[in-house]
Amino acid sequence: MKNRKKGTIYLVQGALIAAVYAAMTYLIQPLSFGPNQFRFSEALTILPALTPAAVPGLTIGCLIANLSSPYGIVDIICGTLATLLAAICTRLTRNIMIKRIPVLSPLFPVIFNALIVGAEISYFLPEGFTWAGYAASALSVGFGEIVVCYVLGLPLYAALNKTNVFSYGLAQN
Repeated sequence: MKNRKKGTIYLVQGALIAAVYAAMTYLIQPLSFGPNQFRFSEALTILPALTPAAVPGLTIGCLIANLSSPYGIVDIICGTLATLLAAICTRLTRNIMIKRIPVLSPLFPVIFNALIVGAEISYFLPEGFTWAGYAASALSVGFGEIVVCYVLGLPLYAALNKTNVFSYGLAQN
């Protein structure tokens, strides 16, 4: 019975994270896609540091959000893959902390999105893929990710960790 309860909590947490991620992306859609993006839903990419349910939750939320991407199937696949890889690495580095803050965890969404989404955007440039276009796209996406993940994500982590919102049944398992 205890495993069933834990499985239900995991499913509900993952579903809620997916729904919030997709909704936040849709609500601020003009800023969520393109080379100069500030996808505020990316602040949620810190959540795997609090609960393992965030890994599938973020992945599914990103997939749903990317259904409306102007980059089509490429973003649905590549953007979702970037989020999955980032979420796994965030989860794996959750215990590397400075003053109880997992300072390394938000770095992975920055890296994976800059590299993968930067490549994806540069592929769609009018001149086609160029290394200069890739560098510009990767830097632009990476900058937006740094701002969102560190300026919004880390305070979100601190607030949620302080309130123990994810401690019921799953946190740090």
